[in-house]
Amino acid sequence: MSAAVTLAHGPHAGHGASAWTPDMVVPVVLAVAAAVAYVTATRAYHRRRLRPWRTARTVAWVIGCALVAAASSPVLVVVPGDASRHMVQHLLLGMLGPLALVLAAPLTLLLGVAPPAARRAVGRVLRARPVHVVAHPVTAAVLHVGGMAVLYLTPLYALTTRSAVAHAIVHAHFLLAGYLFAWALAGPDPAPRRPGTATRVAVLVVAGGAHAALAKLLYAHADRLPPGGVHTVAEVEAAAQWMYYGGDVAEILLAVAVLAAWYRSRARRDRPAPGALSSAPARAGARSPSARATC
Repeated sequence: MSAAVTLAHGPHAGHGASAWTPDMVVPVVLAVAAAVAYVTATRAYHRRRLRPWRTARTVAWVIGCALVAAASSPVLVVVPGDASRHMVQHLLLGMLGPLALVLAAPLTLLLGVAPPAARRAVGRVLRARPVHVVAHPVTAAVLHVGGMAVLYLTPLYALTTRSAVAHAIVHAHFLLAGYLFAWALAGPDPAPRRPGTATRVAVLVVAGGAHAALAKLLYAHADRLPPGGVHTVAEVEAAAQWMYYGGDVAEILLAVAVLAAWYRSRARRDRPAPGALSSAPARAGARSPSARATC
């Protein structure tokens, strides 16, 4: 098998290859299409709502799509080591890319441009009990970190080095589970029965600890993990370091997003209702003795 094909089909691939293959083209085309669709929807939102969509959210979506495209393209050959390249793929697809996509609030944008029937359908989905379970931060954390543990602690990793289908499924899981995790914790989009900030922060801390522990386990047992792997001990140790420190960066960014969402919600609660400031002086004046004397 050529180096270019193995770069697309398995985590052990690469070796400096930079050729495009169909397995690379498809996710990149999907990412570009998603970016174009989002920008088009923002223009429709502006026309329908008579106010512009937030530029920061559009930038976040474009960045997220770019990270997903980069993870699926030959650009990662700049990262030394096949195992490290695979780990960076997982960081981009499972942590950094999903966070940027979530901060773009695509569901809110959809609800702003969709017809009433589509909005009602989305509302019914959000109110469904299975969605409540899956969207809970604990469930999302198990799917997110648990998926990594299954990959690196079972023969699944070795299977992905031999099967393009398994490799694609793992990448799809990383992207979807990472998105769900970021959405459950910090997404500006509506989420069913999202728990309070304290619960979400606690889940983030535990998930971050589990992610770090998995990286340390991978580093400490680089001679036999992942089972059936094809990398040298040095390559696995380097990949574990990417996992540990890259995960820290992603989790710090996610924590900032959680706290920023909490701050915005507090600011909205503390903001006086429209007209409250103008009516309060009038009410105070009506109760004052000088006002009664004037009347």
